[in-house]
Amino acid sequence: MTAIQSLLLISLLSADPLTPGNHMQALDIGGRERSYLVHVPKGYDPETATPVVLTFHGAGMNAWMMAAFSGMSETSDKNGFVVVYPNGTGKGPFQVWNAGGFAPEIRQHMPDDVAYVEALLDDLETVINVDKQRVFACGMSNGAMMSYRLAAEMSKRIAAIAPVAGTIAISESKPERPVAVLHFHGTVDNFVSYERNDESSAVWRMRGVKPSIETWVKLNECDETPAVDVLSNEAADQLKVVRTTYSGGKEGTEVVLVTIEGGGHTWPGRRPGLKILGKSALNIPANDMIWAFFEKHPMK
Repeated sequence: MTAIQSLLLISLLSADPLTPGNHMQALDIGGRERSYLVHVPKGYDPETATPVVLTFHGAGMNAWMMAAFSGMSETSDKNGFVVVYPNGTGKGPFQVWNAGGFAPEIRQHMPDDVAYVEALLDDLETVINVDKQRVFACGMSNGAMMSYRLAAEMSKRIAAIAPVAGTIAISESKPERPVAVLHFHGTVDNFVSYERNDESSAVWRMRGVKPSIETWVKLNECDETPAVDVLSNEAADQLKVVRTTYSGGKEGTEVVLVTIEGGGHTWPGRRPGLKILGKSALNIPANDMIWAFFEKHPMK
């Protein structure tokens, strides 16, 4: 039994093995009910250890909304991994993650979401045959910040991460092992600015894109001189996409920044639905790129 298990009361909706389809699981953690949505892919074999991709929603969203926003369940069915959409905390469907960066007066009322994810993975292992070397995390905006936090504080359980439109929000990152990073960001993101080195307000403080990438290049001991290639040139209704790769990290890790020129606060390959979010790069499939990156970087 882990330290988390000994401190937290975890109760399951059902301990029966999950079958292909969508399932909402519940946890009772210290008297607070938490939940997460699991999509089990078609053809799932409970006798085979299966990769898991944790997919974190942005602020003001929830698990079901993130499933629709990202389309990761379709990618799950195509590639045979289990995708988990955790729920943050808040009022109704408007949920948020304690990913760091909040002002002290706000943070003191927020739950320990790292402990929640630890408990979630313990719970998941009772109903899914989890490949513990291939547990990954991605997320949108505040959910991307949560994936960065997990890489720093849960590196023994998270093999690699793929933040989308979100940066580091914690003050210090001290992972116990190297974690590969694939970061997507639009240059005209009006919610999490691409150009600024650091952003702060009375409510929230976060790092910029450049400092976030530099942090993990240093942590993973990657080559400081990157390889740069253009994935897609600008066309009629498309956006130019540039990939910057820092390779040669410890245990084969790398840090990759995918820059969407003219892109907004969006998930590449998916239509954002709201004009306020800006343009999305529909000419690159972020989900396929994320899964290919995760396949390349299991835990050693």
